Amino acid sequence: MDAWVVWLVVAAVLGALELMSLTLILGFAALAAVAAGFVALAGAPVWAQLVFFSVALVLLLGVVRPIALRHRHEPAPLRTGVDALVGQVAMALSDVDRDGGQVKVGGEVWTARATGDTAVLAGDRVRVVAIQGATALVETVEA
Repeated sequence: MDAWVVWLVVAAVLGALELMSLTLILGFAALAAVAAGFVALAGAPVWAQLVFFSVALVLLLGVVRPIALRHRHEPAPLRTGVDALVGQVAMALSDVDRDGGQVKVGGEVWTARATGDTAVLAGDRVRVVAIQGATALVETVEA
């Protein structure tokens, strides 16, 4: 059997194992095996193929893997919809207490309830603490 075929089989096995582990290490080893297969196809001796495989693997693990790992971490998810309202400052349109009231947040009028024992007076600034259904739970913004 030709050496390049052996390298191709090794690359395929390592690639399949990478799909199960998702560590990037076996995937880079598979890429290094493909590179060594090209060297074997060019007619290089076995010792040169092994050296090329080793050098390629060290370069991939030492240079490319740290860069790939940095790019795997995703930024914090973008809050949209009602989740984006939490933390926003709103204006009380009517008195807001534990039983109800109305606030204007993000250009929209919402039914609201105060989270504390103190009622919020109309015109006061409040912060949205949470959204429960169609009701904003608010607290007074400290001046």
